[in-house]
Amino acid sequence: MSKNKFITAYNDILNHVHDAMEETLHSFADALEIAKQKLGQSHNLSHDEIKTVSDSVQRDLAHAAHKLPSGQDNNSLSEWLKFDAELIENFALDAFLSVADKTRIELAKLDILAELNTYHSGDITGPGTFVCADCSKEIAFKSTSEIPECPACQGKTFVRI
Repeated sequence: MSKNKFITAYNDILNHVHDAMEETLHSFADALEIAKQKLGQSHNLSHDEIKTVSDSVQRDLAHAAHKLPSGQDNNSLSEWLKFDAELIENFALDAFLSVADKTRIELAKLDILAELNTYHSGDITGPGTFVCADCSKEIAFKSTSEIPECPACQGKTFVRI
């Protein structure tokens, strides 16, 4: 599967999660399962590929839910992403905010955030700014992207800031 297909699948699963959580009173876990089923029906993806994409979405939403303050707005999201929300290309801002807010409530109960802040080159992620764990170089993405090796030191581990 090409990386562009992973990026498309990431955006699609995020939209499916948003739709499932908006349409009914599904928990995030239930909404993610529904989204994975829809992704499997609409894309030619293996079970492992769907798991990879859904894990990436879950990781990013968990991080957003943890970092965004209650009553967030575009300015809060911009600060979290480290650039103006108006510049975000091809990203479902409303869906992300809605799901992130609902996810924050569930994550407060689960206390799994420590594992979700580490990213590696090759991971697919939503918009955001990342710092290389080896040399502290910042890299920023304005849309769903694949995390490359660090351009400064070729490090492979990053933390979202």
